[in-house]
Amino acid sequence: MPTFTTYDGTELAYRIKGEGEPLVCLAGGPMRDAGYLGDLGGLAAHRALVLLDARGTGASAVPADPGTYRCDRQIGDVEALRAHLGLERIDLLGHSAGGNLAVLYAAAHPERIRSLVLVTSAGRALGVETTDEEWDKAVELFADRDWYAQARAALDTIGPDTPLRRVYEIAAPFGYGRWDTAAQEHAAAGEREINWEAAPAYHGEGAYDPQATRRALGALTAPVLIVAGEYDAGPTPAKAAEAAAFFPHAELVVQQGAGHFPWVDDAEAFVRPIAAFLDPAVRTVSVAGVRLAYRVTGPEDARPVVLVHGRGNNSTTWTDIAADLAADHRVYAVDLRGHGLSDRPGSYGFEDFRDELGGFMKALGLTGTGVVAHSMGGAAAYLLAQRAPGLIGRLVLEEAPAFLPLDPPRPVAERPEGPLPFDWGIVTTTDAELNAPDPAWREELTTITAPTLVLAGGPTSHVPQDHLTLLADRIPDARLVRIEVGHLIHNAAPAEFLAAIRKFGL
Repeated sequence: MPTFTTYDGTELAYRIKGEGEPLVCLAGGPMRDAGYLGDLGGLAAHRALVLLDARGTGASAVPADPGTYRCDRQIGDVEALRAHLGLERIDLLGHSAGGNLAVLYAAAHPERIRSLVLVTSAGRALGVETTDEEWDKAVELFADRDWYAQARAALDTIGPDTPLRRVYEIAAPFGYGRWDTAAQEHAAAGEREINWEAAPAYHGEGAYDPQATRRALGALTAPVLIVAGEYDAGPTPAKAAEAAAFFPHAELVVQQGAGHFPWVDDAEAFVRPIAAFLDPAVRTVSVAGVRLAYRVTGPEDARPVVLVHGRGNNSTTWTDIAADLAADHRVYAVDLRGHGLSDRPGSYGFEDFRDELGGFMKALGLTGTGVVAHSMGGAAAYLLAQRAPGLIGRLVLEEAPAFLPLDPPRPVAERPEGPLPFDWGIVTTTDAELNAPDPAWREELTTITAPTLVLAGGPTSHVPQDHLTLLADRIPDARLVRIEVGHLIHNAAPAEFLAAIRKFGL
């Protein structure tokens, strides 16, 4: 493991997981070996995680002065790591107790923070603490679990003389959204990973001055993401929201079904909002409670255009097209629900996508904007054009279904093994709707007022080409162009695709 020497001569160790821009990660515990963070549920696929072992934990040396275990006296360790890495500014993530250190560092060195992520972070540094009564009330969320009665009875035995190890053992089931084998193994590792002698000193007297910290954070211009677990008792989502209010530029995300270790409960749900937050090319907006990620390029004062992907894809499918259009457009490429870095709410259907696209455009003030949409996204776009005349300016439909019942119908698809870049529920729901679509979706094509370009991919596409002819015939102001390269025209023939849509007036 690589090491560096911090301000008082103590040698500290860290490990790096993943590749790309570094994300410095501070472990909680307090005073727990950073190994328990793992790869943070796969976040290492997006960033190089720099996992610091705090002094006296993991592979880091024990300091000469035990008083330096106190949280505020570890600020210098983070600064020494930043200098060692040669970074002018850092992206910093703190979990649980480590979030206090991240906050103190941000208050002491606001100019060194590029972005700050606080994961189920205890709010002592901000003066936002959970009382014992609040904690006891919060854990009642688990009252329907079969282990609750026994665990709650043990919880009630905790007193001022209960050893810290025993406190952690008793509280462990309440730290996870699911107290399954993975959670139990993760919790059990704490016995050997925590420096039990150092842990009490971390929050020791004098560690925090909440009023001074809150004042200092007024100078923090960097964006802040606060991740809370729906089932976490410390902090609860309400306490996390209270903490968020002390930052000039903070966003709160509550991970549903998660506890204090959200990457253990649902790795994919944990990674998506953080990856979106850390990617400077990605922005987010909430539409009807669903957090949508989108990419925006091009001059701010240029003509806007919205790009909508097909099923199983996401905004990155438009990378080459967006780069060309950005020369004279403000280009918005959205990840629809269940795709890419957007939320996976579990409810899907063409009307869901229709309403979501409309909400997205309204939220960003894109009324009257041109829309270029592929396949499933194309269907959502023309359903929106039926429902909200005037919201879409010009409409490009690339290989969109015409909602003629499929004959033969598609059989129930079998989910592939392993993680997917989209929610499989989208496939089962939309296949059922394609097999037996609402007749109104097809009948109301005649109500579309937006000038429309229908792009057909030819005989190698799985979409029946006569269906695309029907689309062009039924939409009053529509024209049909064939680019015979298959279903993914914008990927297979980007030059021809761009020539067609520019000739159309985009």
